[in-house]
Amino acid sequence: MNQTKHRTAPVLAGFALTLALTGAAAQAEGAAAPAPVTPYADLRYRLELVDQAGLPEEATASTLRVKAGVRTGEWHGLSALVEGEAIVVLGETSYNDTVNGKAAYPVVADPADVLLNQAYLRWRPVAEVEASAGRQAVNYDNQRWIGSVAWRQNDQTLDSVRLAARPVAGGSLDYLHAWRVNRVFGPDSPQGIWRDAAIHGVRAAYAIENIGTVSAYGYWLDIPSSPSSSSRTLGVRMAGELPATARSSILYAAEYARQRDHAGNPRRFALDYLLLEPGMKFGPASLKVGYERLEGDGTSALQTPLATLHAFNGWADKFLVTPAGGLRDLYLDLAYKVPGKGGLAGLVLRATWHDFGSTQGAIAYGREWNALASYPVTKELAVTAKFARYEADAFATDTSKLWLQLEAKF
Repeated sequence: MNQTKHRTAPVLAGFALTLALTGAAAQAEGAAAPAPVTPYADLRYRLELVDQAGLPEEATASTLRVKAGVRTGEWHGLSALVEGEAIVVLGETSYNDTVNGKAAYPVVADPADVLLNQAYLRWRPVAEVEASAGRQAVNYDNQRWIGSVAWRQNDQTLDSVRLAARPVAGGSLDYLHAWRVNRVFGPDSPQGIWRDAAIHGVRAAYAIENIGTVSAYGYWLDIPSSPSSSSRTLGVRMAGELPATARSSILYAAEYARQRDHAGNPRRFALDYLLLEPGMKFGPASLKVGYERLEGDGTSALQTPLATLHAFNGWADKFLVTPAGGLRDLYLDLAYKVPGKGGLAGLVLRATWHDFGSTQGAIAYGREWNALASYPVTKELAVTAKFARYEADAFATDTSKLWLQLEAKF
């Protein structure tokens, strides 16, 4: 109870600070009246069921995530956002939340908590330049290297400073410096917070009309709390959509990166990342064929510890850490969104298939099937059903996961 009260205090203080700043701005002599404060809320209930071979119990996680905050309008280029988050377990905690010691159950990384999720100030002196500082969700490109892990009930956020500029039409430059990573496991986990980090990111991108966006990036991760996660990664990515006919287009993504050890990492390595993802879009349907390769040398492997990992290499989350022998993921992704204005309009159906193997030694890890159906009941309310089935050959164990979710945004 004392811990909960302790974590609630910063949330309330943050709300008070934002309101006080807004009030002070309104009283500033001769200053333009600021835009009003806008409250918002996001409520998400999820039932997650997990059956994992090798464990005596099956997991049942019934959780409610309440995310609420306020954002201010701009005043002389300044604005602010403060957001609190509460995760509540409904019913019995019949799962391993990574901190409750229930090792007989499969892991569902959604521990109960109340915490400050985001709190930052943004300054935009002109339309082409902005800076932000504080606790914030950060997402770059497809979130393969840095993402907020929005699928889990607790977001991953960075205590950081960000600078962004758009010097020419279609072009952008971004710089990130972060000193703390607030991970999805929550502050009660020994790995829930990575403190005293020195994370730097630089990204340049240019969008070419009717072709796509090319971006180049560099990420330097110095993470004393997890030295094996420290690395330097330099890469380039190209992704886009090319018109083919009146109702069809060619989809593509290609990316290459080189990762080396950095800072306090005890191992020495130089490893490659490769992504090739061609596809086609036919009206509301799309088909992608993908090949992703995270190299391993048998001792070390290319890692992406700040990524939105659930979005990659299967929803069963078997490859959150790349095996030492590397990871090769060959996959198919089929999606369909019901068009029009009928009763099923907006319904999204998606199915994927993965074949996993190593990059060293030609080891067959296993296969995975994924399926999803998501339907917007109203503009504010959506329901989702999602399934993953991993079939192991030489890595991990057979695992089935089912999610049923209801989310309301206001």
